[in-house]
Amino acid sequence: MLLPLADFTAPKIEYNELAPLLVVFGAACVGVLAEAFLPRQLRHLVQLTITVVAVVVSGVLTGMLMNGKKEIIAAQGAISVDGPALFTWLILLALTLISVLLFAERSVDGGLSAFAGQAAAVPGSEAEREGTAARIEHTEVFPLTLFAVGGMMLFAASNDLLVLFVALEVFSLPLYLLCGLARRRRLISQEAAMKYFLLGAFSSAFLLFGIALLYGYAGTMSLGGISDALSTDTGNDTILLAGTGLLGVGLLFKVGGVPFHSWTPDVYQGAPTPVTGFMAACTKIAAFVGLMRVFYVALGGSRWDWAPMMWIVAILTMVVGSIVAITQTDVKRMLAYSSIAHAGFLLTAFVGLAQAGSGVHNGGITSTQAVLFYLVSYGFPTIGAFAVVTLVRDAGGEATHLSRWAGLGKKSPLLAGIFAFFLLSFAGIPLTAGFTGKWAVFSAAWTGGAWPLVVVAVLSSLVAAFFYVRVIVLMFFSDLPADSPDVALPGWQTTSAVALGLAATVVLGLVPGPVLDLAARAGEFIR
Repeated sequence: MLLPLADFTAPKIEYNELAPLLVVFGAACVGVLAEAFLPRQLRHLVQLTITVVAVVVSGVLTGMLMNGKKEIIAAQGAISVDGPALFTWLILLALTLISVLLFAERSVDGGLSAFAGQAAAVPGSEAEREGTAARIEHTEVFPLTLFAVGGMMLFAASNDLLVLFVALEVFSLPLYLLCGLARRRRLISQEAAMKYFLLGAFSSAFLLFGIALLYGYAGTMSLGGISDALSTDTGNDTILLAGTGLLGVGLLFKVGGVPFHSWTPDVYQGAPTPVTGFMAACTKIAAFVGLMRVFYVALGGSRWDWAPMMWIVAILTMVVGSIVAITQTDVKRMLAYSSIAHAGFLLTAFVGLAQAGSGVHNGGITSTQAVLFYLVSYGFPTIGAFAVVTLVRDAGGEATHLSRWAGLGKKSPLLAGIFAFFLLSFAGIPLTAGFTGKWAVFSAAWTGGAWPLVVVAVLSSLVAAFFYVRVIVLMFFSDLPADSPDVALPGWQTTSAVALGLAATVVLGLVPGPVLDLAARAGEFIR
């Protein structure tokens, strides 16, 4: 049956406001076509060019939207183009650009990238050896990265739970693939990808079930509609609490909060190190902004129902991340538990719920501003630290066992010094980006009344400082063993990534004002 033309209303799509998203997804589709039709020898250069151009163009468009200061709910109420979303897009694109440089690095591993030549080849098989000898590379990683960052951008701006779920899958599926494409230690890489996929599927199921329950409660998937339903008190509190809890499980999995963190150390260790850096920085940014948007906009009216749960998760995340990191003997696993502890620090500001006009005076730090700044101050040193990890190598590839880093400061003082500076930033030492970031989130949490969390966070920071300092002592005050690993000579890609991460860490520690002001001008989430 055909409806009369008069009964059909065409949806209104704000193409100008959604242009950054459209550029990234469009370039990802172009990258897929390039992979299908271009000869193999041209793919790496073309894919790198497409990716870099798309990220830069999308970043420029995002900057123009930020200057325009126009905040709307676009795409029939599905996507919020507001200050926090635009700020998140800009930071995601900047970190993605640095990550892509690491993906393109070929100098440190015999002229080949960190990715397997043929993902379908059995590790150790003749097919794999032939692919390596033929210098075959997986250039599909570039469009996969664009799909992932596009999904992250959409996730952070979703104003509808169904769009939120779609965005989650769009950025998760490429990451599952990227985690299993390591050229070295492929069995560990494939194991990490399988664990990430299975646990990610479980978390997606929890998220989807929570969405269904909240739809049953509110009769809508719009975040603003759910907020309106809370104000009318429909009486279905059981469905609301169950839906909130299940939704929180799905979102906290991506954040890496305890007890939903078990995937983090295995995936960080097994994935190709450039992918680990990309995930550690960008996934956490998208996940936290999405978490804040859902709980602030849709579920802000039931804060006293979900806040106790988040208090417990925040405390467990800080304590477990800080203490378990002490026992780690692998650099990448140590950084994984470090990222879990940082998620706990971020949750302190999130739970504090300090907002303008509700206890925050002029010049005070709001929770949104604090979290956004902390994500920036954490993202740059994280990618820089993992870039350094790619350079410490032996015959088997990256030497990630801590014992192999003994005396590194004597063999390569510059590299060890840069890595030590990143670790000091993670520890929150003054004059680094990490110190300013921790001050911001602790200040917002204290203002919001979550001072017990601040106390736990400070104590956890002291514990965390121990394992950071331990690595520094190992590098500079231990003897250099006879079989010490080599320090690879980086290409311009890795050099640029490390330099950018170092520069951002220094600038955000010494002159944090401009970025703090930018985060403040981002304002709060619109509904």
